[in-house]
Amino acid sequence: MNPIIQELEASLIKPNLPAVDIGDTVKVFVKIKEGGKERTQGYEGVVIKRHGSGISSTITVRRVFQGIGIERVFLIHSPRVEKVTVQRRGHVRRAKLYYLRQRTGKATRIKERVGTAKDVAANAAAKADKAANAAAAAPATSAPAAAPETT
Repeated sequence: MNPIIQELEASLIKPNLPAVDIGDTVKVFVKIKEGGKERTQGYEGVVIKRHGSGISSTITVRRVFQGIGIERVFLIHSPRVEKVTVQRRGHVRRAKLYYLRQRTGKATRIKERVGTAKDVAANAAAKADKAANAAAAAPATSAPAAAPETT
């Protein structure tokens, strides 16, 4: 790609977006203009598709509203998209989740991703540190019970 175009696009790319993968349940906050007013509206659903790269990357979010499946495509680096939050990480084995279109109810459930090996190791280390700190602090704070004196 032309370096001039890359330089222009680099200034428009949002640096603070979370890592959004296929199968994740996300909430996309979009700026909506109604008359002269502008407000933010949240759109929550499952990411069924990612497309493109760089400034032109998009995600397709699917939700079911009143029994009807609605899919909406978001340019994630658009100024209209205020922020994207990941509500739940999904574990899927496909790049596109088009099969969800034919399913309804409980059949559309996606398993939750527990975490990567790095996340699991970090959580285990944090728990071990917490337990060690609690064990070290417990004897110091609790005084031994004095035996009653007999006279």
